[in-house]
Amino acid sequence: MRVLAISNYRSYHTVRPEAHIFMGLAKMGVEVFIATYGDSKINEEFKEAGIQVIDFHPEKKFDKEEIAKIRSLIIDYKIDIIHLFNSYAIINGIQAAKGLDVKVVLYRGFTGHIHWYDPSLYFKYFHPRVDQIQCNAQGIKDLFDRNTLFGKKKTTAINKGHDLAWYKDYEPYDIRSELGLDNDAFLAVNIANNRKMKGIPYLLQAFKYIPQEYNIHLIIAGRDMDTPENLKIIEETHSEDRVHLLGFRENVLNIELSCDTFVLSSLYGESITKSVIEAMALGIPPIITDIPGNKELAVNGESGLVVPKKDPKALADAMIKLYQNPEMKEEMGKKAKAHIAGPLNTKTTVKKVYEMYQKLLEE
Repeated sequence: MRVLAISNYRSYHTVRPEAHIFMGLAKMGVEVFIATYGDSKINEEFKEAGIQVIDFHPEKKFDKEEIAKIRSLIIDYKIDIIHLFNSYAIINGIQAAKGLDVKVVLYRGFTGHIHWYDPSLYFKYFHPRVDQIQCNAQGIKDLFDRNTLFGKKKTTAINKGHDLAWYKDYEPYDIRSELGLDNDAFLAVNIANNRKMKGIPYLLQAFKYIPQEYNIHLIIAGRDMDTPENLKIIEETHSEDRVHLLGFRENVLNIELSCDTFVLSSLYGESITKSVIEAMALGIPPIITDIPGNKELAVNGESGLVVPKKDPKALADAMIKLYQNPEMKEEMGKKAKAHIAGPLNTKTTVKKVYEMYQKLLEE
């Protein structure tokens, strides 16, 4: 089995779960070729795993030269399957595969913007040349399946798994001391840049329902959180001393290790949020909203708490529940970590991708 993956692997920590799929496949005997930018930090690990790295990544859509380049890679390396991970790769890769005996697999990592009436999707996910779509969550698969009008459904739900070993060397950063907080302050953390889909106003409004005497604090690390809207909510909820906007930080995982829970208030558009998986891998129990995709991250009441979206009181009640029940919090943290070691482990992902490939080649 010879597989060509085309993806951008420049951002090391972001792409690590995806990259390790192909390292795992190489260990299983799959002959893997990776087309990506030559300066990608993870390329040395690819090479050590026996993967041939090709210094190429498409830059434009429907580009004749780039389509010809991908086509020549398929022919020259006798590729059985091409696995495409972003819009440039997908659009050009589909065109390159026309008339060739190669299976075309696409990746989709977020929900939303999937409608049968969207003409642009027929150049990508709904193109008849596509053989399979790897969906990063069951919610994405369900959305595609509901919008498939013609032909058979071509979707498979396979999460991008993680490995607990990636997180074993992180040390806690004493964020309480930096912020001048008591050692027994209960810290809820959110890691995100300010986008509407993240639902941050609802998370801030939760402090309307948290009594002042409760030593509960919210830490938000990410860009552009100090907007007039957010600052107004913080003022109206009298939580200036309980909500801490850190801005962008490089050491977010170290900060998370000092926190008690990770709170995700997202409203739509995500699959399985990487920052939540990282927190769970560190043993931090999550509080997450029940949107498609993300609600698959935790078993409610066991490895985390799942609450309705757009519900500040539900977010507040969940934080209070963990604050008042430290033993429950500790047990959920252990089960969250175990959840990453099992269903959301990279070995599980590799096995499922290999089975998907095998099934395709048998058709």
